[in-house]
Amino acid sequence: MKELRRTVPAPPVRHVHLGLGNFFRAHQAWYSSHATDAAGWGIAAFTGRGSQRSNAVAAALTAQDGLYSLVTRASDGDCFEVINSITRVHTADDHADWLGYLADPRVQVVTTTVTEAGYLRGEDGGLDADRPVVQAEVAALRRDLTAPVRTAPARLVAGLAARRVSGAGPLTLVPCDNLPRNGAAVGSVIGDLAELVDPQLSAWIAGNVTCVTTMVDRITPVPTADDLAGAQAETGVRDRAAVVTEPFTEWVIGGEFAAGRPRWEDAGATFAADVAPFEQRKLSLLNGAHTMLAYAGSIRGHVTVADAMRDPVCLRWLDEWWEAASRHLTLPATDNAAYRAALTERFANPRMLHRLDQIAWDGSQKLPIRVLPTLRRERAAGRLPSGATRPVAAWVCHLRGAGATVTDARAAEFRQLATGPLPDAVRLVLKALDPDLAADEAVIAAVLVQATELGQA
Repeated sequence: MKELRRTVPAPPVRHVHLGLGNFFRAHQAWYSSHATDAAGWGIAAFTGRGSQRSNAVAAALTAQDGLYSLVTRASDGDCFEVINSITRVHTADDHADWLGYLADPRVQVVTTTVTEAGYLRGEDGGLDADRPVVQAEVAALRRDLTAPVRTAPARLVAGLAARRVSGAGPLTLVPCDNLPRNGAAVGSVIGDLAELVDPQLSAWIAGNVTCVTTMVDRITPVPTADDLAGAQAETGVRDRAAVVTEPFTEWVIGGEFAAGRPRWEDAGATFAADVAPFEQRKLSLLNGAHTMLAYAGSIRGHVTVADAMRDPVCLRWLDEWWEAASRHLTLPATDNAAYRAALTERFANPRMLHRLDQIAWDGSQKLPIRVLPTLRRERAAGRLPSGATRPVAAWVCHLRGAGATVTDARAAEFRQLATGPLPDAVRLVLKALDPDLAADEAVIAAVLVQATELGQA
């Protein structure tokens, strides 16, 4: 069987990415490969955590010269293409290479996909400087700015320190995780950590590095063995790093770039003066719905989003969530209605095996961003619809062992809070999420009723 290999030289590395996952390869790498100036913008991609799985993907991509098949899976069939925008592939252990790329003036943009939890933010939105891992990384960088560090904020700060020393010039950070105002959020975290390491470095970053805000949207489940075998059968090419995604894709970008960038707009990216309306709609209608289905749907025995979409009860719950969330969107109502219709079709695609247990990861980081803003706005308007509280109720049940297995950055803390009598669990979990909501007895009562209905009496 034919192997994936380059037949022409790879594009020069001018773009570095942190977080070598399926979504990055279906989204940012896809946009770069479809830009009209793709031949001048190769990507050096690094794994984020250095897990066994991510290292295996890195090894597979390295063996294939950075090439991989993207399988675009519609309800009526698949399309296949080879993505060629990744020039070099590295694991998290390749720290010297990371520093070398960021110290190179040819590199002008850094994108990141490290999940909401990966930025180590505190309750105030800045860096959680009290975390032991943060304190250890700050101490290491104070001793030696080239010291190997593991967290995303520390790796970014170390790379920027290397760029400052080399005089490589301005750089733009492009975070692509589901955080509101992610550019400002990441800028705050990076500034906080740099200030702890070296105030002069922090000042240099403020004057030479910009963080743009983005909204990203493309459903990309973890590929299965059957997906890989199917791609090989259809293409006749052995590919150990194929990615499966949906036809829909959206990328909205706002802010100033300090240096050059690929012409992503030629591939369909939207550059907007204000990303917030698009971001709010996506976080509320897509991500909020996914979060609700991940917990409530898995409690009802469903495995994938498409499974849940065949359940009339889950469909009713989905509509209730969307009705509550839609009231607070600022884009035109007709646009929002069209977006909901498209989501219904996307979620119901039976050939997209988007697992609920994977969507359920890190609920402690996701609910405050995807769900609680709608609940707060509804309470401020004097309303308490069932759709706004059900994701919280389902998450409490999830923490108590119902549905998907708990995988969360704060799992130990929240599972302990969720033990004991259900009324106590509801109050303690909600208090840890949002003390103001926990002081609202109507909210507590509504969540308790729904949790009881979900079988956690």
